[in-house]
Amino acid sequence: MTTRILTGITTTGTPHLGNYAGAIRPAIVASRQSNADSFYFLADYHALIKCDDPLRIQRSRLEIAATWLAAGLDVERVTFYRQSDIPEIPELTWLLTCVAAKGLLNRAHAYKASVDKNVEAGEDPDAGVSMGLFSYPVLMAADILMFNAHQVPVGRDQIQHVEMARDIGQRFNHLFGNGKEFFVMPEALIEESVATLPGLDGRKMSKSYDNTIPLFSSAKEMKDAISRIVTDSRLPGEAKDPDNSHLFTLYQAFATGEQSDQFRADLLQGLGWGEAKQRLFQLLDSELSEARENYHRLIERPADLEDILQAGAAKARRIATPFLGELREAVGLRSFRAAPQAVATGKKKASKGARFVSFREDDGSFRFRLLAADGEQLLLSRNFADGKAAGAVTRLLQQGGDLDIRSEGAAFSVWLGGDCVADSPSFADAAARDAAIESLKLALAPQQD
Repeated sequence: MTTRILTGITTTGTPHLGNYAGAIRPAIVASRQSNADSFYFLADYHALIKCDDPLRIQRSRLEIAATWLAAGLDVERVTFYRQSDIPEIPELTWLLTCVAAKGLLNRAHAYKASVDKNVEAGEDPDAGVSMGLFSYPVLMAADILMFNAHQVPVGRDQIQHVEMARDIGQRFNHLFGNGKEFFVMPEALIEESVATLPGLDGRKMSKSYDNTIPLFSSAKEMKDAISRIVTDSRLPGEAKDPDNSHLFTLYQAFATGEQSDQFRADLLQGLGWGEAKQRLFQLLDSELSEARENYHRLIERPADLEDILQAGAAKARRIATPFLGELREAVGLRSFRAAPQAVATGKKKASKGARFVSFREDDGSFRFRLLAADGEQLLLSRNFADGKAAGAVTRLLQQGGDLDIRSEGAAFSVWLGGDCVADSPSFADAAARDAAIESLKLALAPQQD
């Protein structure tokens, strides 16, 4: 079975060694798997949220595209495109915005962090918050759902965005699917072993710390940067501690196991830091010199890059254009030449209320939420060992009937067959709890034709 994997590439800043070891190199290796249908896109619409410098946006897109191609991304094997070259993406974003609950977006980590920072500073909670920042998760959902990606490689701080894409996609399917699942529910592919390289000062290599080694700087510039790596004061002939050496960590990220073992042994035997830095430079230069030449060739021929990206966009749009046509048809944006369809029944209208959203925890267990029409959470299930068990409980609740609801302070729980299957959040007081119970009963009441 072919697995479609979608990777978004940030388009701000100049790539450095940390980006290469932590993201670019492993992603390119993964793209060569025989069962992978890989999509890579330059997330330049997302870049506009953080950057309002047009020249920087333009230059970064050029540098990032050239970097991935120079590093070995095979555009014949993958689909490589700019987000802004796919007009179906912003249109799908609007369709999804119309079904995304504000309550869901209120819980986005980036937005909440901005609000918390403003409140702490005594400012208006939404000071400096743009709609781009607030609705960022919807654009990301459109990126993912447009191509029905099965897996999205993300770090742990991005898991929430994939879960939101699932929530929004399920909501759309529920409202407009009429038995058809337009969107595949994506899974977050957690990058547990992402390489995190130290910078020149020993902290994580990051542009914000100004401690990076640019990936495709000239050989002289790279050598000069390596010479500034902070080391201890041990002299040549004195044993060094490889496990506490930032220089050794950098070397290990690019060396073979045999090379790393030899370098470790030499440090323990008193290899001088100057010679050690020279070896690191030689190792990096040997791995990156060919890619560096390719990078500068591409930078000097932007028209070639443009042709490659336009070809990738055309490939992506062969999927996006007809699919968006289906979605437009589903929501009622149809040609007047088409035969009119029956007006939705009252039962369909009622389906726009509460909905169940299934998800999987990091430990592999399955859970579901029951969300009200405004996106607020009514119930959160207990953990289930498998998806079938969680689905069976969901179906029982959807059948309605008498509910075993037990109040517990300012919260309540739902029981089936003597087992607690789900809990409510904690409410402000008993009155709010009782109102939520009534909302729950109404949400789960059997629909009448």
